[in-house]
Parts: sequence; C-alpha cells; structure tokens
Amino acid sequence: MRHPEQQYLDLMEDILARGDARVDRTGVGTKSLFGSMMRFDLSDGTVPILTTKRVYWKLAVKEMLWFLTGGTNIQPLLKEKVTIWTDWPLATYRRETGEEISQKEFEQRIVEDDAFAARWGELGPVYGKQWRRWLGPDGREHDQIAALVKGLRENPASRRLLFHAWNVPELGGMALPPCHMVYQYHVTSDGRLNGLMYQRSCDVLLGLPFNLTGAVALQAMLAQQAGLRLGEFVWMGGDVHLYLNHLDAAREQLSRTPRPLPRMTLTPRAESIDAYRIEDFVVDGYDPHPPIKADVAV
Repeated sequence: MRHPEQQYLDLMEDILARGDARVDRTGVGTKSLFGSMMRFDLSDGTVPILTTKRVYWKLAVKEMLWFLTGGTNIQPLLKEKVTIWTDWPLATYRRETGEEISQKEFEQRIVEDDAFAARWGELGPVYGKQWRRWLGPDGREHDQIAALVKGLRENPASRRLLFHAWNVPELGGMALPPCHMVYQYHVTSDGRLNGLMYQRSCDVLLGLPFNLTGAVALQAMLAQQAGLRLGEFVWMGGDVHLYLNHLDAAREQLSRTPRPLPRMTLTPRAESIDAYRIEDFVVDGYDPHPPIKADVAV
C-alpha cells in the first residue's frame, strides 16, 4: 500500500521538476505550481504529521489553540515557546524604530513587558479575529467556530458547515493575509467527520507540515465536540511553492523514506471547543527523521 506521505513528497518533487520560476512578495523567489490536492484517511487514528523530517507538532497544535482564542497578539504564543509568528512584528519594529534588536531580545521584551507587547506584538485582524469575531457591516461580531459546532451537532447534513478568514475590508491591516483561508466539513451518514482545508498560498517546505498538523488537530476537536468519528482530511492548495533558498532542503527531504505515521488521540471530551489545552493531545508512535532547517521568507 502506498504511504500517505508520498503525496507530499510527490508534490515537492513535482515543484522541483516543473515549477514556474517567479519573483514573489518576499523577494526571495519561488518555484510554483497552481492547484494541488492531497487526501488522508484519519479513521484509523493516524494523522499526517510528516516523518521525513521532524515536525514539532506541539507548536502547530498550540498555534491552532491560539487561533481558537480569537487572539491577534504574539505574547501568548511566546509564553508557550511558539516563535513562528515573530518574524512579522519584529520586521515592523526594526523598520519603524531603526533598532537592530535581536529576535531573542525582542521576544523577551514581548513576554515581559505588556505595554511593549500591546504596541509591537500585534498582528492585526488575522485568523483568530476572523474565526471568532468577524465584524459584520452592522457592527455585530460573528463567531464562525461556535456556529460551526452548533451546525455539526444540529444539522450535520448541511452543506454550509464552513468558516473562512478572507475578510476583504480587513486584509490591509493584517501582518499576513490568511494562507489557509477556508475550512469546510462534511458529515457522513454513518457519523464520520470529513474536513477540507483550502490554502491559497502554501510554503511547501516550512508551512505545509504545520498546516496539516493544525488542521487535523482542529478536525479532531470538532469531531469530539459533535460526537462524531474522524473520516478523511482533504488538503487543497492554490499557489503551492518552494522558495529558492529551500531547494536543497527539499532535495534532502526527498532522499528520505517515510516511516509509519503516528496516531493522535484526545483525552476525554472538553466542555467546549474553547476548553482544549495542549495536554489534551497525545501523539503515539512518532519516529521521524531528523529536522531540516530553513529560513522563513518574510
């Protein structure tokens, strides 16, 4: 049987072989393809936490839990040792103040100084704001996640079980417009929850492994809250790319053979979608190859 992770490796290989060379927003440059799909069966408990390099899955799950809080400031993330969002506010701070502060010092000040964090740790109305506090034209806020959980419980055959983050009037205020922008869900007649995530822009080497992990963690939480079993997770990408400074790292990853995927389980049902903590997630059987380092393009 073909290893599920091979889909990811095939995508990476395809980009290397025939990706279009493009000048991108960051100035780094990419090799890019348009339109891709992967499918993962979660029904046996396995999850697509990649094995051809170590994925720090707890960081990805902590990020997802932060999204669910509706937060837009990196201070709570940094207190949890999650640094994946630091690059954007750090770049803003350096540009606006002219101070060549180190990343470590910047993060320490965010953690220790609430006033500094309030001024420099904000990302604007990014994911969590749109998921939990989408602002309507009448001034009312809309909690898309609460509505989704209600829909899964009360109207599981609906074709409107989705949420998204592409709020056009607020894009300009975001540190980074949403990449994984639409999530849709489908409940089968035998009680399985299928999930689909569409990603308009996908950094295949660094971003995608985190995005897969976070999305299946969210699907597991939603299934538990609605009393459903896990079915299939479908990932769809628009502009899928490798940055030009990631090509050697991609080739290194392609030289490795996938190992058995791990299993993810949740502790007994949390009171609500807001009550989950990182301690509620258990991953067994994760035996990946060593990590592969690469720089984030900002």
